[in-house]
Amino acid sequence: MEYRLLGRTGVKVSPLCLGAWNFGDPTPESEAVRMIHKAMEGGINIIDTADEYIAGESERIVGKALAGGRRKRVILATKFHFQMSQDVNDQGNSRHHIMNAVEASLNRLQTDWIDLYQVHRPVFDVPQDETLRALDDLVRQGKVRYIGCSTFPAWMVMEGIAISERYGWVRYVTEQPPYNLLDRRIENELVPLALRYNIGLLTWSPLATGVLAGRYQHPARTPEDSRASRIGGYLAERVTAAGIAAAGHVAELAQRCSLTSSQLALLWAKDQPAVTSTIIGPRTEAHLDDALPVLDLKLDPEIARAMDQIVPPGSAVADFHNTSGWMKGAV
Repeated sequence: MEYRLLGRTGVKVSPLCLGAWNFGDPTPESEAVRMIHKAMEGGINIIDTADEYIAGESERIVGKALAGGRRKRVILATKFHFQMSQDVNDQGNSRHHIMNAVEASLNRLQTDWIDLYQVHRPVFDVPQDETLRALDDLVRQGKVRYIGCSTFPAWMVMEGIAISERYGWVRYVTEQPPYNLLDRRIENELVPLALRYNIGLLTWSPLATGVLAGRYQHPARTPEDSRASRIGGYLAERVTAAGIAAAGHVAELAQRCSLTSSQLALLWAKDQPAVTSTIIGPRTEAHLDDALPVLDLKLDPEIARAMDQIVPPGSAVADFHNTSGWMKGAV
């Protein structure tokens, strides 16, 4: 397996990242711990979670799984931003919230440091210099090693880099955007920016909420155990008729490659330009078992061209930016 540099750092990470959103609900703790250990044994060395996942339960489970000597073998990433309590200041990207949030995450994760601390979403009423100065202090204190952002518009990533360069502060080494065959809009501005400034992309939802795995036959009839049914709302909105039709074509290509639909969709996402690691979010060990072989695969250029015919570069047939707070384009 080829490990990749995490942005412009010297840290090498696996091309698949284990996402922990499901851990604690619906994935039971015991199964989640087994999955973390299996992923590590399979070659994955980066785990991504967030303080708001299951109200901190995901971080707690990850911390428990990494006890006993495993912590140093993993690049551990977590995120802050979303509201964690009724306190009006227990949210957002202010210095006040960051300093409190990092201590809570360190405690739940049972660790002295966070390898990659990420701003989970942008805000537009707090200057980035407040956020970046706080993050710079955390790096100088040794509590954080690198910083990143998630689901930022390209201009805001560039603004953050410029602020850091101006003041000599730590700068973003990664951005974590939604990216799959059904929503390719980051290719228009974010991907060129990432290539120009060596920003590593840790992309999420490579299977498009399971649409590209063939989980859905109709947008209005979703399986009871699917995320679209369990959570509804913004997730259900991402399941579109056009996306389901595209998934059918992906399934045909996957058969030609002797892969499952989910493996081909994941392989496509993993091998796109500027992608450092794509985040898998398995709910079960079977999902993880399906994903792990992709670590050793390379996307055939002919298949890549065929995928471009299904959904052209830079376009979208489903909206995976519908929680960004800034994307205005309709799908």
